[in-house]
Amino acid sequence: MAESYFEAMNQKRISKIILVIFFVSLLATPLVVRWYNARNEEGRAATDAQSALSRYGFHLQEVSKQVGIDFTHKAPKLDSKLDHIMPQVASMGAAVSVVDFDRDGWQDLYVTNSGEGSSNALYRNMGDGKFQDVAGEMGVADFNERETGVSMGTVWGDYDNDGYEDFFLYRWGRPELFHNDGGRGFTRVTEKANLPAWINANTAVWVDYDRDGRLDLFVGGYYAENINLWNLETTRMMPESFEYAQNGGRKYLFRNLGEGRFEEVSAQLGLESRRWALAAAAADLRGTGYPDIFIANDYGVSELFFNDGGKRFREAGKATNVGYAPKSGMNAALGDVLNTGRFAIYVANISEEGILLQGNNLWVPKEGTAGDDLKYENLARDMGVELGGWSFGAQFGDLNNDGRLDLYLTNGYVSLNRNASYWYDFSKVAGGNSRIISDAKNWPSMEGRSLAGYQQKRVWLNDGAGHFINVAQAVGANDVYDGRSVVLVDLWNRGVLDVVVANQRGPLLVYKNTAAPENRWIAFDLEGTESNRSAIGAQVRVYWNGQEQLQEVSGASGFCAQNQRRLHFGLGKQAAIEKVTIRWPSGKMQTLTSPEIGKIHQVKEPA
Repeated sequence: MAESYFEAMNQKRISKIILVIFFVSLLATPLVVRWYNARNEEGRAATDAQSALSRYGFHLQEVSKQVGIDFTHKAPKLDSKLDHIMPQVASMGAAVSVVDFDRDGWQDLYVTNSGEGSSNALYRNMGDGKFQDVAGEMGVADFNERETGVSMGTVWGDYDNDGYEDFFLYRWGRPELFHNDGGRGFTRVTEKANLPAWINANTAVWVDYDRDGRLDLFVGGYYAENINLWNLETTRMMPESFEYAQNGGRKYLFRNLGEGRFEEVSAQLGLESRRWALAAAAADLRGTGYPDIFIANDYGVSELFFNDGGKRFREAGKATNVGYAPKSGMNAALGDVLNTGRFAIYVANISEEGILLQGNNLWVPKEGTAGDDLKYENLARDMGVELGGWSFGAQFGDLNNDGRLDLYLTNGYVSLNRNASYWYDFSKVAGGNSRIISDAKNWPSMEGRSLAGYQQKRVWLNDGAGHFINVAQAVGANDVYDGRSVVLVDLWNRGVLDVVVANQRGPLLVYKNTAAPENRWIAFDLEGTESNRSAIGAQVRVYWNGQEQLQEVSGASGFCAQNQRRLHFGLGKQAAIEKVTIRWPSGKMQTLTSPEIGKIHQVKEPA
C-alpha cells in the first residue's frame, strides 16, 4: 500500500513537471524563434555585406540611431484651399548639407524640417563616432512658421573670409543669412545683407562669379515671390504648363560688396528667368576660369548661363543642347564620369513605366567641342543611368575608391495608399490647357492615393568602361522612403564616402560605408588666401596610373544639398600619383608632386 501511494505521488509530480515544462516551452518558443531569426538575420546581413564588399568593393549600413541621430522630417500645412492636393504641393523641404562649422576637423550636418513649429537640426560630429544636435543652443533651430515661411535648404560659405563657414537658409518665405561667430554660435545678419523679404526658393549656390575673392550668392525661385502659400489670394499659383512654364519664381544673384553687404545684380548681368528652378550648380565648364551656372527647372527646359568674364551671363542652353527638351528637372550634379578632365551634368527627371518616361539626363561634353563652342550629348541611356523612377537628389562620388565616380540617386514622390494611385488624375491635369493646369482648384483630390511612391533607390556603380550598373539592393541601400536630398561625406575621416539621405515625411538616414581596404585614396582640404577662403571654385586634377580626374570645390550640388567641401579621390589598388594640380579661383596654379596617399592634405593657396 505504501509503495503504491508513493508511486502515485511520484507520477503526479512527474506530470506536474511535464506540464510546467510544456507551458514554459510554449512561452519560450516565440523568444527562441525571435532569437534564432535575429541571429539568422545578423548572419544574413553579415553575409550580404561580405558579398557586396567582395563583389562591388563597398557596403552601406544604416546607422543613424546608433550614432545619435534621430530626426524625422515633417511637411508643411499650407493654405486650406490646397487641402485636396496638400501631399503633392507640400512635397519638398527635407534637405541636408555638410559643414565643419567649428573647424575641429570633423564634418557636421545641418538638416531642415518644414512642418510649422518643427525644428531644424545641427548635428555636431563629436569625433567619437557620435553626433549631437546643437541647433537649439546655437540659435539655428526654429525657422518654420506660417508668418515667415518654412525651410527648404541651406548652403554654407565663408562670405567674410574669417575662416568660419556662414550659412544661408532658403525657404518658402523669408530668406535668412547667418554669420558664424567662430564656431561658438551664429548671428542673424539678414537685414544688413539686404536680402529680399520673401522668396519661394528651392535652390541656392555660393559662387565667386567675378573672382574678386568674395563669395557671391545665387538663389533660384520656385513659386513666384509674390505668393504666400499660407494666405493665397488666388489658387492660380500652379505652373501654366508642364513643359514650358515661365510663371515661376525669379532668379537672384547677390554680389558680395564686403563688410556683410550684398547687392542684387541678376537683371543687369543677364540672369533673368521665371522658370521653376529646383536645382542649380556652378562650375567652370569651359575652362575660362569663371564659373558658369546651370539650372535644372521643373515643368520646362534646363538653362545654362555662360559667365563672360564676370561682367555678364549669357544663356547658352539651346546652343549647347542641354536646353531643348522640356522635362521635370529636379537635380543638378557635376562629375568627371569618364576621367577625361571634363564635367558631365546629371539632371534628374521622372520615369514611370507605362505612364511617363521622361528619363534622366547625363549631359557629357562632346569630343572636339570646347569653350563657346561647347556641346553636350545625353548619354544617360547608353551609360545606364536614365531610368530612376520619380527622381530627386543625386550625387557623384567614388563609393568604392576604385578611381571612378559612382552615382547615388534618391526617388519617390508621395507614398500614401499602396493600393491606390493618383497617376490617372495627374495625367489628366498634365494634358490640360494653361488655365486648367495653373489653377489648383482644378486639380482632382488626391484622397490618400500615392503618386510614384515606395520606390527603390539607385546606386549606380561606374564600371570604367562607359557604363553604370545598379547595385543598390546588394550594397544595402534598400529603403523606400520619399527621398529628396542626399550628400556624400567622409563622416569619420576614414578615407571613404558615407551617404546621408533626407526623406520627405521620413527619417534622416546615415549610411556608413565599408569600402574595400585594398583600394587607395587621397583627399584635399583647400583654403584660399587671395581667393575666397572657402576655396569654392578651385579645381583639382589628380594624375595617376595614366589616368586623370577633375573635381571642383562646390558651393552646392544635387537637390537642396551640399556635399563636404573636402575633395575625395579614389585611386584603385595600385596607386602611384604622378602629380596633383590646383587652379585656385584667383587664377594661381599650384602643383603637388607625388603627394602621400591615404591622407587628407590641408592645402593653403600660396601667397
